[in-house]
Amino acid sequence: MVPAVSALLALRGKAAPIPESAQTPAGFGISVQCWTFNRFTLFEAIEKSAAAGATGVEVYKGQKIGGDHGDLAFSPDISDEVTQSILDKLKQHNLSALNFGVTDISKDEAEARKTFEIAKKLGLYGITTESVDAIDTIEKLVKEYDIKVGFHNHPKPTALWSPYTVLKVIDGRDKRIGFCADVGHWASSGLDPLDVVQKVAGRIVSFHMKDREKIGSATHDRPFGTGVIDIVGILDAARAKGFDGNVSIEYEHNWDANVPDVAQCIGYLRAYSKMRA
Repeated sequence: MVPAVSALLALRGKAAPIPESAQTPAGFGISVQCWTFNRFTLFEAIEKSAAAGATGVEVYKGQKIGGDHGDLAFSPDISDEVTQSILDKLKQHNLSALNFGVTDISKDEAEARKTFEIAKKLGLYGITTESVDAIDTIEKLVKEYDIKVGFHNHPKPTALWSPYTVLKVIDGRDKRIGFCADVGHWASSGLDPLDVVQKVAGRIVSFHMKDREKIGSATHDRPFGTGVIDIVGILDAARAKGFDGNVSIEYEHNWDANVPDVAQCIGYLRAYSKMRA
């Protein structure tokens, strides 16, 4: 993004969209959810994401930042100096921060505003949350900051495991509020992720993309294309409804040495993108 446009967005209280450098030929972003590397610092997660071939990351609250920051954890309360050091680290590895989550968003506007402020400073596309009780505050700040918010689903018996629960929450709300679709968790809950996506594709703002051994029980993540989740069909259905958001790879397996697995997932998404460009 050219500096003049970036400055104008800042004056209008808008965060930058997914930068062109982080987009695939098919128009969506590929990032690694840093929870994938939760046994490491944020700076190490950035390095590992770059090594795997990603162009973006999704940060989460509580991960130690690393570098010169010791045990300081990432949160909306970090200083501008620390925020800049994160941006510098990302730039060093040709990455962009694309999402923040899964994070709580307070009903209290002053507290919620901290989350949107750090998102703006990092130039994020979106925020991922499960705070349905804060929907009124979220909608107000989404309109003000022009940052998307996706409601994330964990498996049964958590509150948002059913997509219909989220649909009720977002019904009639600003279109920048929708789903962060965790397809692996839908599979663990006994739902066919492709069937769900075909029903809600128009309101998906981001993905936590996974592949799994089977549908109907919790199994560990697998490299994309080696399990039963129809990732091609899911992306086709979402893109048919205009999806151009962020696809985060959240790989919750082989925790200490999963960079090759993540790289395989990124390669799969890049091949899909070239095929559909």
